Amino acid sequence: MANKIFILDTNVLLHDHKCIYNFQENDVIIPIVVLEELDKFKKGNDLINFQAREFAREMDKLAGEKLFKEGIQLGPEKGKLFVATGKKLPEEMKESFNEVTADHRILAIALHIKNQFPERQSALITKDINLRLKAKSLGLASEDYETDKVKNIDILNKGVKIYEEFDKKSIEDLYQFQGIPRSQFPIQDDLPANQYFVLRNNTQSVLAYNDPTDELIKRVEKHGAFGIEPRNAEQTFSLHALLNPEIKLISLSGKAGTGKTLLALAAALQQHKLYSQILLARPIVALANKDLGFLPGDVNEKIGPYMLPLFDNLGVIKSRFKSSSREVSIIDEMLKDERLIITPLAYIRGRSLSDAFFIVDEAQNLTPHEVKTIITRAGEGTKIVFTGDVQQIDSPYLDMQSNGLAYLTDKMKGQELFAHVNLMKGERSYLAELASDLL
Repeated sequence: MANKIFILDTNVLLHDHKCIYNFQENDVIIPIVVLEELDKFKKGNDLINFQAREFAREMDKLAGEKLFKEGIQLGPEKGKLFVATGKKLPEEMKESFNEVTADHRILAIALHIKNQFPERQSALITKDINLRLKAKSLGLASEDYETDKVKNIDILNKGVKIYEEFDKKSIEDLYQFQGIPRSQFPIQDDLPANQYFVLRNNTQSVLAYNDPTDELIKRVEKHGAFGIEPRNAEQTFSLHALLNPEIKLISLSGKAGTGKTLLALAAALQQHKLYSQILLARPIVALANKDLGFLPGDVNEKIGPYMLPLFDNLGVIKSRFKSSSREVSIIDEMLKDERLIITPLAYIRGRSLSDAFFIVDEAQNLTPHEVKTIITRAGEGTKIVFTGDVQQIDSPYLDMQSNGLAYLTDKMKGQELFAHVNLMKGERSYLAELASDLL
């Protein structure tokens, strides 16, 4: 059977600049209009600009006249890479699409490829749902980029397991002893490292977790952090992981108001003596696809509205103490000395992440590759926390299966230095919880 042909849209390359190597023995075609579009993204500090520059460098390694005719081999047991020059919009397209847009030029090339190689299967690969629909209206096969999609979309809900009518003696042993050897625990299936449990039996209950270091199932005790007390089991588990020095990577998911970022910041401040710096960052997703330059003011005024939710969390913590308290003084001194930094995620690139407590908010708006880029910058003594809500994805090219938060949780599950908690109950207010559930 002849190998397939995949035509890539711009957003696929901006999602993963290494994507051309992920199509096995099949050939990959980059429409020349895609290269034109990538030029618009090369300047800037956002992660999407980084992807555009990295792909340009990748293409520079492969550049040559063969790209346009014979194609360049992408590697052993890989297909070839081609750059397709522009094609006129055929009559069948003009009937439906009057404007000659970049998307329509890509469709014209995909139609040309299909007609030129009728004996081979071809497909347009794009993360743009509307473009996929347009392609299908023309009889073109079109698919999403599936390489880094999470197959088990329920992975985020498995950070905490609840067992009813649990063995009474085991609950009593967890209160009486340091822990239960994993081999003697009544549940033997699906026991990844740092799995959290709620174990219940009639009037008895206990919070527990699987400690991979001692190979014990241990009781989780309720502890607060820098004036913030946990209000439910999931918040208790979150603080346990955030305060555990053995756990270096954490993902906290949950709807708005569950306390994800607040708990992470409180835990970081509680441990401020252990880290040289606390970094709290979030990606900026521009409104209506407009760059930050669209907004009035200097750089600080442009990014200010995006950072307000993070400063709000800091304000909640400060409100727990008197203005003259030692805790407020610690926060003010750390802000002044830049040991506590709240900033857009793009501004973090290039900084040293050694001995840092790094909180990445709104991680559902990051691609899997962006999450990998962040984690691989972690130096010795660094702890990284990703928080987010996969129900509130602002990026037009990410979904519940392809976002970085779900990808991280899926790939890291079971690693001894990783923990995940999904927070279910909103604690912001009864009004906020009601709106989140009903509206």
